[in-house]
Amino acid sequence: MIELRGKSVADAHKTALQNKIAAVGDAVITMAVLLVGNDHGAHMYATFMEKTAKNFGYGFVLRELPETASHDEVVTALRELNDDDTVHGILPLMPMPKHIDTEALIDALDPKKDIDGLTTYNIGLVTAGKGGFAPCTAKACMAILDHYDISVEGKHVVVVGRSQVIGKPVAFMTLAAHGTVTICHSRTPDLANYVKQGDIVIAAAGRPHMITADMIKPGAVVIDVGINELNGKTVGDVDYDAVKDIASAITPVPGGVGSVTTTIMLEAVYEAYHA
Repeated sequence: MIELRGKSVADAHKTALQNKIAAVGDAVITMAVLLVGNDHGAHMYATFMEKTAKNFGYGFVLRELPETASHDEVVTALRELNDDDTVHGILPLMPMPKHIDTEALIDALDPKKDIDGLTTYNIGLVTAGKGGFAPCTAKACMAILDHYDISVEGKHVVVVGRSQVIGKPVAFMTLAAHGTVTICHSRTPDLANYVKQGDIVIAAAGRPHMITADMIKPGAVVIDVGINELNGKTVGDVDYDAVKDIASAITPVPGGVGSVTTTIMLEAVYEAYHA
């Protein structure tokens, strides 16, 4: 069994990105984060992204609004970032406070600065196979497969999860790579029967240990996108300890897909700079 660790994938992408950034010269590539409210996880991620972006020599703008900010105030802040020519990529951090209309907010985001592929415009381009910014976590799954020379072509890919940010886009990406794709989800009857057919299984349903050993075909490749808390531990959607002896390759949680996503996002900021 090969453990598909994300660090080596991220390191390879970091080296390539640093070379590209060096070629830009004195120009400053800048990303912005829009942070609204008091969510602890969002605040931690904003701090992490600032440190990471600055380590690459990027400029970084944090636009922070209080929990009490109105929907119109948040949209205004976003549009100011849209109109700021010194900002190349924008990441609105979720979750937003409950009174914020998240879908309407995302629709106000400039698609050319939409580095995490949130807007309907970019979702449409990805779906049609016409480029656009794809969600970074979905791109991270593909980056792992590519780095470890795991071909999708001719394989049966089973995606468990149908979210706009992971399940659907990664299904379209594997389809574009000439895989035969089945999309399942938490309400799929006899889920095990479908998953068992997968040469490559991508688990992104957000349920701890949803994918068990009896659901995996011997020799399958398993990409676990899930990040869940179970009995005080961080675990994936796949029961790693039970599945690792059946799969030919599997991503750990933590240390797998998540560790690649941030680097993919910084690549997207670079792409937005050149857009």
